Amino acid sequence: MNWELKDQAILVTGAGRGLGRAVAELLAASGASVGVCDIDAATCRETVAAIRSAGGRAAEYAFSVADRNAFMAAAGDFAKANGRIDAVVNNAMLLRYEPIEDVSEEVLDRMLAIGIKGAIWGTQALLAYMDKERGGAIVNMASPVAEKGFPNTAVYSLVKGALVTLTKTLSAELGPRKVRVNAVAPGSVPTPGALGLNSEEEYARRTRTIPLRRLGLADDNAQAVAFLLSPAASFINGEILHVDGGIAAAG
Repeated sequence: MNWELKDQAILVTGAGRGLGRAVAELLAASGASVGVCDIDAATCRETVAAIRSAGGRAAEYAFSVADRNAFMAAAGDFAKANGRIDAVVNNAMLLRYEPIEDVSEEVLDRMLAIGIKGAIWGTQALLAYMDKERGGAIVNMASPVAEKGFPNTAVYSLVKGALVTLTKTLSAELGPRKVRVNAVAPGSVPTPGALGLNSEEEYARRTRTIPLRRLGLADDNAQAVAFLLSPAASFINGEILHVDGGIAAAG
């Protein structure tokens, strides 16, 4: 299903591959002009090429979302080309699982900078370049790990928990300014990044614990993001939409 996003200008971070790419491609297929943002210039170009070959509109921006100046510069260029920015999808994240005693200062700083700073800079970019009369929307990429304890995910869970809190706080702060802020919380999705961290046996185990008895698809989450950015969700604000087959609800 394609959602009605005609004439929207939307920035998507971490859009070079995985969930971010799926989101960018669906938003473009739904009529949006998409700013494809990723630290990896090669995958950034690939996503843009795929969108354009399918008849969509996209532009590439290779930078680190942890760098505020770079983020605002890319947002400014995108806004100039489109007249404004209507929405930002804060998806970029460094995916890393390890025992707490193995966490290094370098990894901790990078994960916090990409996951938390990046979402804040994305919010500031929208506020700087949106049409104040039209308003805008933000979708943060959260996770069920923000609510449950999983071994070896301390920093990742910390970041996702912060994004849940940020989503709820900003929904209250920015709602009066016509900005809706929501989050999608994907369950287990075997993206390229996740495949490097989990074995086939681990995914089989996870499948048995999910009430719907299957893993998630990138498109499952892309559809949720597109819905939250669409007119159909115009009165939804401050929600954490779990797209996890029921794992969070099952406990």
